[in-house]
Amino acid sequence: MPSLNLTVLPETFAVCQLDPNMPLPNQIMTAPFWSITRTADELSLVVSESFAPAEATIETGWRALKVAGPLDFALVGILAALTQPLAEAGISIFAISTYDTDYLLVKITELERTVTVLRAQGHKISVA
Repeated sequence: MPSLNLTVLPETFAVCQLDPNMPLPNQIMTAPFWSITRTADELSLVVSESFAPAEATIETGWRALKVAGPLDFALVGILAALTQPLAEAGISIFAISTYDTDYLLVKITELERTVTVLRAQGHKISVA
């Protein structure tokens, strides 16, 4: 796998869980970044901390690394190239994939170590 270019986004994020039957919280629509997944079991939301809905179960203190895209759907192993060395280093991640790219969320307390591990694998990381 060739080296990947990543950018650390400036915001601190929250990972939120809501009841699957709840409507989407209106305040997230104006957030600069948000991702939603609804299943039969939950409504899961990733959003900048200041936009996290009070009625949710909230896990705060996440930072996001964005993989430069767009990524071709035929590419294989993008997430594995990032997550395997982080797993070996004992760093937990929360991954989000979009049509164009992937995002890795890590706890803010692990951001510096995450950058060090990924750079040691040859990946290029900039801070937004």
